[in-house]
Amino acid sequence: MKVNNVNLEISAVAPKQYPSGKLPEIGLVGRSNVGKSSLTNKLINRNGYARTSNRPGKTQTLNFYKIEESLYFVDIPGYGYARVSKKEREKWGMMIEEYLTTRKNLSGVVLLVDGRRAPSEDDVQMFEFLQYYEIPTLILATKMDKTSKSKWNKEVNALKKSFNVSEEQICLFSAQTGYGTENVWQWIGDKTGVK
Repeated sequence: MKVNNVNLEISAVAPKQYPSGKLPEIGLVGRSNVGKSSLTNKLINRNGYARTSNRPGKTQTLNFYKIEESLYFVDIPGYGYARVSKKEREKWGMMIEEYLTTRKNLSGVVLLVDGRRAPSEDDVQMFEFLQYYEIPTLILATKMDKTSKSKWNKEVNALKKSFNVSEEQICLFSAQTGYGTENVWQWIGDKTGVK
């Protein structure tokens, strides 16, 4: 999809703040600093629109990006960041769980994992959570430009084994080169009907 219009519509912490209307939503989840903002920027073809940070744990709200008046990307706070207090992590966890389990507009979730390493226990737990609630999920391996292409098949096989999924549920991605962007948009289009 060619994106000309994008707007950070709202940053929400509770359902009453979610956007009204029936536009489909795609959630972006993953560990802190796995590349959710970089993915958003690549998909909407804007450098630095979604703020990237070297400081993990920066996103603390559900950020709703309206794309072409047709759908929303929802940037969800990263998990697995130890420097945030346990109480704060629990608060985020409840906010995330409430969104993922109650939001009728949610058409699917892109689960970002670092393609250079084995998925963490948190990654696997998040995937199992999404499967339990029957939320369509794309596993997106990020930072693939930092791994030689000769190892990509090995990475895909490792992800298939870790998550017990078929290759169709996995996409390799690089925010640097744009590799995988079209495949992500294809998946989003299939889940939302927005082309």
